[in-house]
Amino acid sequence: MLLNEITIVITTYFSEEKLIRCLKSINNKCKVIVIENSKDNELKRKLNEKHKNVECKVLDENLGFAKANNIGLKMVKTKYALILNPDTILKEDALDNFLISASKIKDFGLLGPYFQTGKETKLEKKFSPISVNSIKGFAMFLNLKKFNNIGFFDENFFLYFEDIDLCKRVILSGNKIYLLPNVIINHDGAKSVNFKDHMELEVNRNWHWMWSSFYYSRKYRGFIKSLIFFLPKLLFSFFKFIILKILSKNYKSKIYQYRFLGLLNSIKGNKSFYRPKIS
Repeated sequence: MLLNEITIVITTYFSEEKLIRCLKSINNKCKVIVIENSKDNELKRKLNEKHKNVECKVLDENLGFAKANNIGLKMVKTKYALILNPDTILKEDALDNFLISASKIKDFGLLGPYFQTGKETKLEKKFSPISVNSIKGFAMFLNLKKFNNIGFFDENFFLYFEDIDLCKRVILSGNKIYLLPNVIINHDGAKSVNFKDHMELEVNRNWHWMWSSFYYSRKYRGFIKSLIFFLPKLLFSFFKFIILKILSKNYKSKIYQYRFLGLLNSIKGNKSFYRPKIS
């Protein structure tokens, strides 16, 4: 197949080890755009030396998954784009099978792969594409002409739900999403980032999970319905934080503190402002 019809976009953040492994699984005839969120110019230098098919753009600040991917997508000049997480490994025929399916399915907006999480699974490749309402964000194959009206990722999301939201808008626009059983991509899952501050990573994840959950609900269900649904979660997080703090369980108390703060800020209509504090 013609690999010049597709560009792969990978957003990274302290992901060098996983990224290098991912790039080894990609045919070097395929154009790859890496958007680096951690201001790591050394990574750019290494990629320029070893991977002639890779273009790396280092951002001045951590813009998150949605905005960084949009920057990459706007740099794409091919017919299709594949959003990939750095903690993925493509099976040898994955790109070819994406392109074969894209040539046969005329009405798709998004295609997604069958995926594995480290265990080998036998899968019959005769299975036909399956129409679905959503696919996972670790690997999203975009038919770019369909996104002139849909738009790319909602940049209000910093982390979480941006893929769910994109799928929702594709379906609402009348376009189709298909799962491809003959495209296999291994995905580690939530292991893209490689730094040692586990507490800060969990705080960041919990803050943004709660912020994004409410923002997504408010976007499609309205404020009042979302508030009624999330108010018990807000109160639970607050009281859980207080109780754990009294019991001197500092790790867990901080997690619930930031769950509460993420949700509270989303309810108040504040932007998704929290950023991981990495020294």
